[in-house]
Amino acid sequence: MHNPFEIIEPTVVSFSGGRTSAYMLWRVLQSNDGLPDDAIVCFANTGKEHDATLQFVKDCEINWNVKINWIEFEDTEAGFKVVNFDTASRNGEPFEALIKKYKKLPNPAQRWCTGVLKIRSIHKYVKSIGWEHSEQNNSDFVGIRYDESRRAAKMNVQKTPLVTAKVVKQDVFDFWQKQSFDLKLPIVNGETVGGNCDLCFLKSLPKVAGLIRQEPERALWWAKMEKSVIGEGQGNLFRKDRPSYQRLIDNNINQQNLFDDGDIPCFCGD
Repeated sequence: MHNPFEIIEPTVVSFSGGRTSAYMLWRVLQSNDGLPDDAIVCFANTGKEHDATLQFVKDCEINWNVKINWIEFEDTEAGFKVVNFDTASRNGEPFEALIKKYKKLPNPAQRWCTGVLKIRSIHKYVKSIGWEHSEQNNSDFVGIRYDESRRAAKMNVQKTPLVTAKVVKQDVFDFWQKQSFDLKLPIVNGETVGGNCDLCFLKSLPKVAGLIRQEPERALWWAKMEKSVIGEGQGNLFRKDRPSYQRLIDNNINQQNLFDDGDIPCFCGD
């Protein structure tokens, strides 16, 4: 039986900065005696990742001796720039630049933030170094697990080695409990709290409200983006079916169940 983590063609390993995609990278390294010449690892930073996520990406680089290419969207002809741990944006700059370019906000029906900030930015970088690549290329590995059925159903199985290997959430958590380093974000009710795009509009309202109570300063950027677009009369809220981020800040909504399962699945990875 073919090892789904074995690199058999030029492959882009998309690393979101979460525990699951890091585990996928580790399996790739173990299955290929390191990173083969025809594989490349990319991390696309939106500028709204938690500080702990950036540190985790750096820790994976150091502890596993693997080159991770840090990419950010940039509104230039190239469409991206290469950064590192020290120079990576931490105040939403790439995301804000994209909103200014489009003069509108993404929403649950139009999730172009992931498509441009991550998928397309990585694609343009890979093309820039001479690789034959398309955004729909089946030789890209994405960290989606076997128990993420809604996300996995929309992906080509060749892109999801964790699905083929039937890796579930508990397998990932068991792995990290045995490691010398880990993502410094808590796990509550089986979910990593505040990972990836920190207050993403696809996260459930109770979860976003709870995260705002923990780190209210993180909501300021989201409120600023909503005000900037609406102020120009050109856009909408991130979500029309719930309060604005400014109202969440002002009211400090009290929810009984902080971590429910109401998230909308996106493809930023874990």
